[in-house]
Amino acid sequence: MHPSAQKVAAAAQNLGLAIEIKEFEQTTRSAQEAAEAIGCDVAQIVKSLCFTVNDEPIMALVSGANQLDERKLAALCGVGRKKVKRASADDVKAATGFSIGGVPPFGHLTPMTIFVDEDLRQFETVWAAAGTPFAVFAIGPEALMSACGGTAVSLKKE
Repeated sequence: MHPSAQKVAAAAQNLGLAIEIKEFEQTTRSAQEAAEAIGCDVAQIVKSLCFTVNDEPIMALVSGANQLDERKLAALCGVGRKKVKRASADDVKAATGFSIGGVPPFGHLTPMTIFVDEDLRQFETVWAAAGTPFAVFAIGPEALMSACGGTAVSLKKE
């Protein structure tokens, strides 16, 4: 197993989660690619989107079928839309310890506020990145929220 995927497995174990990491030959970097590799609905894919709000990292875990509404994210953070910025690849790596395309929902270097797309709750199982653009794991939405300390909210652009 890739060292980054091993970090995710160790973080899950520390949280009391039993997950099985699946590694693929093809990339699972995008929600569509992940859904095709896994054989699930794209809405079951958890996109880990990192932002900075007042220079602090925050994460939005969004259903693969949805587009994030940054105005909603700003309102949740109690700031104006212009204070919410997409984190750069370097900022994502510094805050989480993982590169874009493989950022898991937990096991980050920096504690951060995490918002979870409430649409993920409609599924028994969702799939999240496991540290690399070729690795994922399945988890129930409630276990996901518990593990990452996330709050279920409406995040999708209507």
